[in-house]
Amino acid sequence: MVGGVIKVERELTSQVDLCLPDGTLNPEAVGWTRSPLHRANLRGWGRNKRFEYWCIATPDLVVAVNVSHSDYRVTLATFFLDLRTLEAFSEAEIHWLPRSKVDKMPDRSGGGPVIGRGNRMAIEMLPTKSGVRLVARTSRLHVDLDVIRGAQHESMSVVVPWDTTRFQYTCKDNCLPVRGTVTADGVDHIVDEAVSYATLDHGRGRWPYSIVWNWGSASGRSHGHEIGLQLGAKWTDGTPSTENALRIDGRIEKISQELKWTYDRTDWLRPWTIRGERIDLVFTPVYDRQSSFDRLVVISKEHQCFGYFNGHVIDEAGRRLVVERLFGWAEEVHRRW
Repeated sequence: MVGGVIKVERELTSQVDLCLPDGTLNPEAVGWTRSPLHRANLRGWGRNKRFEYWCIATPDLVVAVNVSHSDYRVTLATFFLDLRTLEAFSEAEIHWLPRSKVDKMPDRSGGGPVIGRGNRMAIEMLPTKSGVRLVARTSRLHVDLDVIRGAQHESMSVVVPWDTTRFQYTCKDNCLPVRGTVTADGVDHIVDEAVSYATLDHGRGRWPYSIVWNWGSASGRSHGHEIGLQLGAKWTDGTPSTENALRIDGRIEKISQELKWTYDRTDWLRPWTIRGERIDLVFTPVYDRQSSFDRLVVISKEHQCFGYFNGHVIDEAGRRLVVERLFGWAEEVHRRW
């Protein structure tokens, strides 16, 4: 068998609470959906993780904005990469035991604004009638973008349970057209919705102390089809869930198999392979965004590589679809939190 374990996952079609009244996992919430149907009614303090990450890719640039709240710590972060020169910069603020750095984060994806205010930066993620407006202001970066989400647009959400007290709800959404302006170091970049895509990683849950994950994502057109890749590994091992899915011409196709990821930790820019029964891809990086934060008890080490996917995927009808130079990223992240 190519790839790893094939699992049985159920599709949920009605709204459901993530937690029971005592704060433990609601067993009826375990499954996946094509739209955000889970209400993340988390309780308690200290192990809750709430984050909202947007990444926008155009033929010329990548820009990302992130607001993360882990009860005892708030992180605000931005990233900019010029794909023509491969020059990049990151900015971040970490606030310990914060009180008012982040407005209340909604318990449902898209259910309200996410606003982070730091000492040197501000990030706003504001629902609109047509999608989401992303605004970020730092000393080096100004972002003003409109993400367009059609009425019938499908996303992939899934609950990953480690046990009844540790679990994660994630909504992954890609192939979202985006338009607006990004200004980096005083240079304006026009973002054209015809060739630009936004991707969302929305997360709510209660995590184990230490975790490692892979995440791969891409959006674009290849040989007459719009294809979105949503790929993961490691963190779902041993659970009944995966976060793997394809988006083909607007329709989500769930992949209930653990995929085999192969890459070189001594050379992150060497090609990666990701394979399964319906996935056969080679990812060729052009840039490695790496970061390391080590405070003994709290650790974050990551390599997020941007580049191009080539190979093929197989849809539910058995068609072999060619993936050619689909831009996206693949990452390995280790967190202790």
